Amino acid sequence: MDTSILLCLFIILLARGSPAGCAGDNGSASHSTASTAEKPVLLNDIADAEAFISGAEVAVIGFFQEPESSEASQFRLAAARVPEVPFGLSTSPAALSHYGVAANTVTLFRRVDNDRRDLDLNNKDIDADKMTRFVRMNELRLVTEYNPVTAIGVMQGSLQLHLLLITDKMSPKHPERMRRYRAAAELFKGKILFILVDTNLKSNERIVSFFKLKKSQLPALAIFHAPDEEQDVLTLDEVSVERVQDFCNRFLQRMQKKEDQPEEKALNEEL
Repeated sequence: MDTSILLCLFIILLARGSPAGCAGDNGSASHSTASTAEKPVLLNDIADAEAFISGAEVAVIGFFQEPESSEASQFRLAAARVPEVPFGLSTSPAALSHYGVAANTVTLFRRVDNDRRDLDLNNKDIDADKMTRFVRMNELRLVTEYNPVTAIGVMQGSLQLHLLLITDKMSPKHPERMRRYRAAAELFKGKILFILVDTNLKSNERIVSFFKLKKSQLPALAIFHAPDEEQDVLTLDEVSVERVQDFCNRFLQRMQKKEDQPEEKALNEEL
């Protein structure tokens, strides 16, 4: 099967097979306690902005020239719709220059891949609805739960290696599984995007079958390298940091060996 077709199929399966709405698992949500009434937080200078960004897995800053502009008003509406994500607002020229953005720009910063996404509001008809979707689509976390919106952000993200924990969120063991899975995710931050797939939903059976798994084999880990569709699966009795770490390391070693083979072949030919 053509590579692009198979990759599209994988994206469709994940998008269709995941719960509607946005990531809401306790293990994947931001730990920010900012209330809607406090949003957005006013950031007066570069130091304020840096501290704000470093304090959350995902943080959003609206850079504006006029704090009471129509764009800023729409930004405040969007902030109220995404209570679990901290929103900040800055009109500091120094801050705009520091982050290399023009006035009327909404920027999402995320820790999982040390990346950012910019939404330019200039000369575009962007309202609170579109800003909210922009945040929801790009709010990748240490552990991201798949849904039709986050699936887009995942496939557009800078991390090309995805680890899926395929498990039942309704299981009484789920909180402890997520605690261990998050702990393992910390070890591979910036290398592998950790994803949760809830098999409690019938629609997610497509994902289970995609990796040739049966429900009796779950929970399981599935790792997928998007560029070449290399993948591997590990069924689990239980989730542990050590087993997740070992599975990821073995796959990374396998990928490294695959990359080294052409170099070794070229060197042998030269000799």
